[in-house]
Amino acid sequence: MPSSLNLGLFALVSASSFFTRGECIEVKRNTPLSSICTAPYVQAALPAAGFYPGIAIDASSVQTTIVNNATFSSEWFPTSTISYCNVTFAYSHTNIPNDIVHVTYWVPSPSEFKNRYVSTGGGGLAINSGSRSIPTGIIAGAVSGLTDGGFGSFNTQWDAVFLAADGNVNWQSVHMFGYQAHHELATLGKEFAKKLFNPASGKIFSYYQGCSEGGREGWSQLQRFADQFDGAAIGAPAFRFGQQQVNHLTSNVIEQTLGYYPPPCELEKVVNLTIAACDPLDGRIDGVIARSDLCKLQFNIKSTIGTPYYCAASSGGGGGGPPGKRHLLDARQFPGGGSTPEQNGTISAKGVAVASAILAGLHDSQNRLAYLSYQPGAGFSDARTAYSPATSAWTLSISGLGGEWVRRFLQLKDEANLPSLAGVTYDTLRDWMAYGQAKYTDTLQTTHPDLTDLKAAGAKVVHVHGEADDSIPAASSVHYYESVKKVMFPALGFKEGSAALDEFYRLYLVPGGAHCGKNRAMPNGPWPQTTLQTVIDWVEKGVKPDVLSAVGGTDKGIDSLCRWPLRPLWKGTGKSAKMECVYDQKSVDTWKYEFDAYKLPVY
Repeated sequence: MPSSLNLGLFALVSASSFFTRGECIEVKRNTPLSSICTAPYVQAALPAAGFYPGIAIDASSVQTTIVNNATFSSEWFPTSTISYCNVTFAYSHTNIPNDIVHVTYWVPSPSEFKNRYVSTGGGGLAINSGSRSIPTGIIAGAVSGLTDGGFGSFNTQWDAVFLAADGNVNWQSVHMFGYQAHHELATLGKEFAKKLFNPASGKIFSYYQGCSEGGREGWSQLQRFADQFDGAAIGAPAFRFGQQQVNHLTSNVIEQTLGYYPPPCELEKVVNLTIAACDPLDGRIDGVIARSDLCKLQFNIKSTIGTPYYCAASSGGGGGGPPGKRHLLDARQFPGGGSTPEQNGTISAKGVAVASAILAGLHDSQNRLAYLSYQPGAGFSDARTAYSPATSAWTLSISGLGGEWVRRFLQLKDEANLPSLAGVTYDTLRDWMAYGQAKYTDTLQTTHPDLTDLKAAGAKVVHVHGEADDSIPAASSVHYYESVKKVMFPALGFKEGSAALDEFYRLYLVPGGAHCGKNRAMPNGPWPQTTLQTVIDWVEKGVKPDVLSAVGGTDKGIDSLCRWPLRPLWKGTGKSAKMECVYDQKSVDTWKYEFDAYKLPVY
């Protein structure tokens, strides 16, 4: 990362300039980046006063920095070496005392600009992902933006400002994190790009890309502001916040209820055996579960009982962490470290009982479904236990993701985790889920199913989710897709409704994919690295993605993904083998859930 990428610094620059603020500036393709990457030039291109009612831009806060030949890599965009102008400025809400919001826009060279704007999102409780996401816009020939949400700096996460004091919610931060900050980022960013480059057509295509919390942030815009983006690339969205965040505690409460805390190596062995058994079910052996639905129907997890497992001693990380891809959430989910001993044993009936209960999803004391779970083959990250040298035993380790949500955001205590789970039952988890859904239904739940306005606006959405995601279950995305279809096209059959939804919204499950990226437990699995470019081609060229291009891990890797509800199936052998996208009703049925633990619908 270049040292000049200091997103949190804002130099005060004199507003005296060669330009009048609000003036349209003609930029030719051969204009050098250095000519437009100056504070006076940028100040002249800022949205005019009154453009966004209630917002005042501080022109004196403008900072510009040229970055040349910086190389970035990600599973969400191809490795690229880029040059850009890093523009930062601040604005305030005129009706809120001591309010300030910082935004950053990376600006491409005029020769590379393709009349596009891209907003990028965050992860965990961060409203932006910094340089992990923002390069995607420059690579696509767009002005690319991110926001600090008004939290104080680009490195300040939402939890730091959520409470004004114990029991006193900073509701402005809730609304900014929920949807408002990204609406402002995109609205200002599109106008800034338009005024900065003054394209002859007058048209700026606008896009969004984000995964996890960034995926939820994207949907917060698509569901509320139908004409804000022409297209969006959404990954594993953390919507249904009330259920999703508490769900991180489900594995802990299952362990506590069953009275068994499995060594991490035991559950990791269960995962590896599941992968080996279910790998062939798609018609090809490549180390990847491409049909976790068939795995649900055909694999008996009890068959793993008695299998030996072994893991070497670890000097840190509390058992080595999850077998999937490490991600932005890991620091919050797996705080601290600590050495762990050599783990040597056999998979027990108790260990399999824990794994089976986790995979079955959260059921209350009346056996009603409160929430769904991960697919077979996903890691049991939420079930990770801690080793106690004092007792030479594995003990409960409360999920930092779920624990902080309950302690800080539901109980309104300024603490990063629950002190214990004493007395917490499945019914407690259900009630926490219902309370969170009610408390934040208009800000964080983000599951409005009626996308009629989005369809009418002509926007296009490509939604992807790793099938082996161990943080946000893949079925979460399927459930939302199906909810949209049911609400928008109630008179159509299953296939007909999917075809109607496909006209503007397509969902792709990524075989073996972990949370927002490839999975080290299934390294041959693919990842759709050029998803944003696919959206751009759909919007600007009308190219509908029947399958989604993906990058495989080896020469065995899958290079295209089927759109839901079609599922991959290989036919033939050897070099003549060919993957087809097929419809299988029994498989589709394994992805359907009815949350009968609630009186209100859960979309």
